Amino acid sequence: MKTSQDRILTTHTGSLPRGEALSDILVAKANGEAFDAKAFDGALEAALNEIITKQIDAGIDIGNDGEMPRTDFISYIADRMSGFGRGEGPQRGLPLDAKTFPIWFEHIQRSGRRRISPYGLPQAIGPMAYDDISGVERECADFKRILGARSEGFTEGFMTAVSPGFAATAMVNLHYDTFEDYVFAMARALKSEYEHIASQGFILQIDSPDMGIERAGYFQDKTLPEFIEAMEMHVAALNEALENIPRDQIRFHACWGNRDGPHYHDVPCPDMLPVMYQVKAGALVLPFANSRHSHEIEAFRTQPLPDHMALVVGAVETTNNYVEHPMVVAERLVRAARAVGDKTRIMAGTDCGFGTFAGDTFTAEDVVWAKLESLVEGARLASGELWG
Repeated sequence: MKTSQDRILTTHTGSLPRGEALSDILVAKANGEAFDAKAFDGALEAALNEIITKQIDAGIDIGNDGEMPRTDFISYIADRMSGFGRGEGPQRGLPLDAKTFPIWFEHIQRSGRRRISPYGLPQAIGPMAYDDISGVERECADFKRILGARSEGFTEGFMTAVSPGFAATAMVNLHYDTFEDYVFAMARALKSEYEHIASQGFILQIDSPDMGIERAGYFQDKTLPEFIEAMEMHVAALNEALENIPRDQIRFHACWGNRDGPHYHDVPCPDMLPVMYQVKAGALVLPFANSRHSHEIEAFRTQPLPDHMALVVGAVETTNNYVEHPMVVAERLVRAARAVGDKTRIMAGTDCGFGTFAGDTFTAEDVVWAKLESLVEGARLASGELWG
């Protein structure tokens, strides 16, 4: 994994705008509607070429395929694994913010923005198995092919994959005797996806918003110590799945939900850092641009980042249309470097993805690229201050 040896490197969290043509097909596919496979292939190819070009043109150092082939960052695995379907059991419950702020939640539901519901994802109705890795093989191969055809590219490429813990909380268990059994079964199945991504030379990013979002979601009726214990179980399962991949080829993303919401019940980041430090990863990818958690960057002064870890600092928000001024980005990065105490272990990133669900984004597509350009310029300014 590259680190910021002579300047702050730039990256992002994974999902990027898919464009209308590809989003329409992905939404139709997710909703069980008919779609044209040939049109899908064409739209995917066009989207991949565009998304890679735009990242490079914006100056992103460590980029990816924008998750173009995926409907979302969670349920894509239901297309690649067996054991998922639609059962008769309960769906995922509402988070505490929706209960505390019903007017806000009603507004979100009436906005018509969301085209795929995160509360109606596939469920586990049989044993988890990942016997056919052709889906991840194609995604990696397409990314490598398009990068290889260019005269310029990224400093490094990364590929995202959902964590077993969040997949288990988001896609309800109707098969396994216990939730823990489900999480470990998910980890054993996802291991093949993780290992294939790493074998292709990409940095593997594990997306694990359960570390933040599920305190007020799946585990909202538990105490904080009980929640922490559950997250430690999630990490144990994840680490088993990562056992054959070098630590410095893995980065770990946690967040508090990529939504324009109150975040009133978010668990504080400092409470979760000791758990995240247990992950077999060479870097953490955390959100510090938003107004609920930006101050928590100071936690690294009293809870030092482990020597083997770098930190991708969320320095631009992904749920609004304000384009952060480069000076604001620079201030956030300099503050982070001073809190961590080592500028070489800081990278500039985004709070979360810009398109976690196809056709579902709070930030307009043209604004996304302005934000990433500001991120790059802010990293340049911060580098000038930190390196002189």
